[in-house]
Amino acid sequence: MRAPTLTVIIPAYNEEASLAAFLPAVVDHCRAHDYDLVVVNDGSRDRTGAILDEADRQGRLRALHHKVNRGYGAAIKTGVMAAETDFLVTIDADAQHDLADIDRLFAKGCEEDADMVVGSRREQAPASRYRSAGKMAIRSFARLLMPVPIEDINSGMKLYRTDLGRRYLPLCPDSMAYSDIILLTFLHNGHRVLEQPIHVHARAGGRSIDQHGNGLRNDSGSPAHPGAVQSDADLSAGVVAVSGFRVRLGPADHSRSPRRQRRRHAGDCDRPDFLFLGLIAEQLSWIRRALFELERRDELRRFSADGRGSDPQLVLQCSRSKST
Repeated sequence: MRAPTLTVIIPAYNEEASLAAFLPAVVDHCRAHDYDLVVVNDGSRDRTGAILDEADRQGRLRALHHKVNRGYGAAIKTGVMAAETDFLVTIDADAQHDLADIDRLFAKGCEEDADMVVGSRREQAPASRYRSAGKMAIRSFARLLMPVPIEDINSGMKLYRTDLGRRYLPLCPDSMAYSDIILLTFLHNGHRVLEQPIHVHARAGGRSIDQHGNGLRNDSGSPAHPGAVQSDADLSAGVVAVSGFRVRLGPADHSRSPRRQRRRHAGDCDRPDFLFLGLIAEQLSWIRRALFELERRDELRRFSADGRGSDPQLVLQCSRSKST
């Protein structure tokens, strides 16, 4: 019987600094385990594209490029469409993920016949109370829609079957909300989704957002989008907006018959449900940016109170220490 195969997909946007150290390790790991490696340059404005092209010419990976920045989800979609293996796994380009966790997720997916394995960070202490509150809000809103047995919904490390990933791409947004929606889509359609604890390191550099503000922060810790939230009232308004969507649509139907609980084809999906899921996920992505802005503001206040607020290097170090 043929052994299952795996493609590692990495979306990259302005990751020149982190790729210099992280990429060789990923290439070596993939070669040692016979994994395919696809890196998608999402319209980077630094030397990310040049670094990937050089690695591609050497036969170390397959580099794909977006001419313009299209978003985190769009970059992953491009990688999914390029994968030619049974499974794929997504990881970040900023060296946060432990490469050994790729092997653990792959082994769990194969051994337990899973359709998706989510790399869970639940055993690690939260980076801050804001981040913890944001994750709790995401889980709570998702559970208004359906039973969600997964704790770390928005983890960037997910392994899933390539054919199912392609099937559900039209239902997923191009933004950071992709991570939430692809998981909820698998759950909604009755697929076997499991969790596997992973370890996350501090960011090596680069950005975890795109130029449209679809994410958390840039490498200096500053808000990435001119529309970033500036007050607690704005954040509350976002929560109310999400709640408002829920009220207008009415309660979720968890009373499906056993027949409807079975695995279904994408053509049988309730597209209005997923339109709503997309709206929720976009709002939650906005809330995550808002939570980071509040966290950053509190940190700057503490530095100012200590008489260190004028030192940009200290502020930068503080911001980076919060990025896991």
